[in-house]
Amino acid sequence: MKQVTDYFGCLVFNDKVMKSRLSSDVYKKLKKTINDGKELDISVANSVALAMKDWAIENGATHYTHWFQPMTGVTAEKHDAFISPEADGSTVIMEFKGKELIKGEPDASSFPSGGLRATCEARGYTAWDPTSFAFIKDKCLCIPTAFCSYGGQALDKKTPLLRSMQALNKEAVRVLKLFGHNDVTSVKTTVGPEQEYFLIDKELFDKRKDLIYTGRTLFGAMPPKGQELEDHYFGAIKPKVQAFMNDVNEELWKLGISAKTEHNEVAPAQHELAPIFATTNIAADHNQLTMEMLQKVAKKHGLVCLLHEKPFKGVNGSGKHNNWSMSTNTGINLLEPGDTPAENAQFLLFLAAVIKAVDEYQDLLRISVASASNDFRLGANEAPPAIISIFLGSELQAVIDSIESGKPLKTNGKTFLKIGADVLPQLPKDTTDRNRTSPFAFTGNKFEFRALGSSESISCTNIMLNTAVAEELKQFADELEQAKDFNVALHTLIKRVITEHKRIIFNGNGYDESWIVEAEKRGLLNLKSTPEALPYYLHDKNIKLFTNHHIYTIDEINARYEIAQEHYVKVVNIEASTCLDMVNKDYLPAISRYTKKLADTIVVKKSLGVDTSFETDILTKLSSGLTEAYTTKQKLEDTLLSAKKITACSELSMYYREKVLPLMEELRMIIDGAENDVDAKEWPVPSYGDLLFGIR
Repeated sequence: MKQVTDYFGCLVFNDKVMKSRLSSDVYKKLKKTINDGKELDISVANSVALAMKDWAIENGATHYTHWFQPMTGVTAEKHDAFISPEADGSTVIMEFKGKELIKGEPDASSFPSGGLRATCEARGYTAWDPTSFAFIKDKCLCIPTAFCSYGGQALDKKTPLLRSMQALNKEAVRVLKLFGHNDVTSVKTTVGPEQEYFLIDKELFDKRKDLIYTGRTLFGAMPPKGQELEDHYFGAIKPKVQAFMNDVNEELWKLGISAKTEHNEVAPAQHELAPIFATTNIAADHNQLTMEMLQKVAKKHGLVCLLHEKPFKGVNGSGKHNNWSMSTNTGINLLEPGDTPAENAQFLLFLAAVIKAVDEYQDLLRISVASASNDFRLGANEAPPAIISIFLGSELQAVIDSIESGKPLKTNGKTFLKIGADVLPQLPKDTTDRNRTSPFAFTGNKFEFRALGSSESISCTNIMLNTAVAEELKQFADELEQAKDFNVALHTLIKRVITEHKRIIFNGNGYDESWIVEAEKRGLLNLKSTPEALPYYLHDKNIKLFTNHHIYTIDEINARYEIAQEHYVKVVNIEASTCLDMVNKDYLPAISRYTKKLADTIVVKKSLGVDTSFETDILTKLSSGLTEAYTTKQKLEDTLLSAKKITACSELSMYYREKVLPLMEELRMIIDGAENDVDAKEWPVPSYGDLLFGIR
C-alpha cells in the first residue's frame, strides 16, 4: 500500500524540491525574497524558472499558468504550453523563462472591477507570490500570483491579504520589542479553515434546475425525517462517501494540503473536512484548492458537492470556521497564555488588541461574511447570529474582570496580582467549553470566527481581521514606546481597553432572543442582511483604517463595495428567474395535470355512485393553491420588471431583499404545500427525501 509520507507534497515545488534543484546561492537569494520580501533578481528568477520547468515536465506537466484569485471569489487560470518553436518551425523546445515566472498578462476585461477599469481596458497583470509554493494540477504548473490592473490597483483577493499580513507583522514586531523579544523578526497570522459541504447523487442533481443554476433548492417540502434524531452527526460514514473522502484526501495530500479531519456533520448528507493550520495566504490558497477538489472528485464518484451556505431549507447549512492566531518566527503563539508573568502580560496585551479590534470594527467583520447565500444561514440553529460578539469563557472572563475591578484574582489558593507581577493562573490549553452560538470564540490558543460561509474565500475575513488588529497594535506601540514605566503603562492600557470594550464580550447563548435586546442596549450592530451591512464599507473610520495601513486605496474600497452590491443583486435575480422558470415550466403544469386526473377520477367514481370526498378535498385544495401560485408568480414577474428602473446599487440590493425575496418565499410555501398532496410519481423534480437520503 502507498504510504502518505511517500507522496505527500509530490506535486508541489516546495522547499525540499527547491533545495535539491537550485544552486546554494540561488536558493539563499530566493529564501531571502520569501522570508524578507526582498526583490528577486532576474538572473535568480531565470534559474528558478528553469528548475521549476524541468521539475514540472518530469511530473507530467505540459503547460503553466499564473493561478490567481479575482474578485469573483473563485480562482482563475490561463494555460500556456511550455513549447517554443525552433527556427525551422518543424520542431519545438520546452521553455520557461524568469520573466514568465515573475509576471503574466491575462485578459482582465471580464473580471469584476467595480469601476477600477473600463471593459475596453483589457490589460491586467499577475505577479508571482513566492511565499506560496507552485504546484501541478491537471498537467499544468500552477504559479500562485497576485492580480492587478494596468494602473496598479488590486483586482484580486490575494494582494490586499498580503498587505494586511505585512501591516500586522510590522506592528506586532514593534510591540514584541517592548517585551524584549529582539530575536523576533516577523509575526505571521495562521489560519485553519474548517470546510463544511453537502454530497448528493449526481443523477438527482441533474433533475433540479434550482441546484444547477443557484446551488440551493428554491423549493422542497421537508421529508418525514430530517436531522431531528441527530444520528448523522459523527455517525458511521457511508462506504460511497468514504471512498470519495479517501480520494479527496489523496489529491489534497499530493498538493501538500494537510487535510486532517473528516466526519459527518449534523444535517443528512452533510460532511466536514478540516486542515492543519497554515500561514494565512497559504491557507487561503489551500482552501480554494480544497473547494475545487471536493467538487471535482465528487463527480468521479457520481456525486455532486454542494458548497452553498443553505442548499436545503429546514436543516443545517454549511459554514467555514476560520481558526485564527498569530505566531512569531521564533515559534511563539501570541494567543497562548504563558507560564511566566511576562508571558502572561504579553498574552493579555495581544488579547486586548483583538477585543478592541473586534469591537471597533464589528461592522467590517460582518461585511466580510456578507453574501446573499450566507444571509440564509446566519442566526439559524447551526450558525452564529449576525451580531458580532466575542466569547472568552469563564476562566479568562474572571481574569479580565479582576483587571478591570482592580481586585486580586484568587484561584487554587494563590493570589494573582497586577500585570507585570503575576496576573494569570496557569490555564489548560482549552480553558472552557466551546460556544457554538458565538461568532468569535476564544478556543485555547486561537480565535474561531464561525460566521464565514462555506462557499466564500477566507481572504476577505482575514484581511479585515489582520488590518483591525494591526491598527490596535499600532496604537498600543505608539503609547507604550513613550512610557516611563512600562509595567505601569501596560497595566493601565489593558485595564482601559477592557473597560471601554467589554461590551463586545458575551459568554451566553447567542440564539436567545434576550441577547438581541441586550446587544442593542450595548450598542452592538445587528446587521441582519447583506444590503444592511455593505454601506458600512464606506464609513470614514473604515476608509481611514484601510488607507492608513495601505491595504486599499479609496478607489479599491469603492470598487469592492460596488462589486459586493452588484453580486448580491445578480445572485438574487438569478434565483428569482430560476424560481419563475421552474414554476412556469415544471410545477404549475405538473399540478394542473394532476388536478385533471383527480377531476377525471371524480367523474368516473360519481358515475358509479362511489364516494369522492378524498379526491374532491385534494382537488379543491390544489386548485386553490394553483390560483394562488399563479397570482404570486405574476407579482414576482412584475417586481422584477420594476427593479430595472432602479439605478442606485444600494437601493437596488435593498429592493431585492425587501421585495423580491419575500415573494419567492411566498411562492415556495405554496408549491411546497402542493408537493405534500400530489402523487410522488407526478411530481416533476426529486424530493428532499431523495436528495438528502439518496446516497446509500
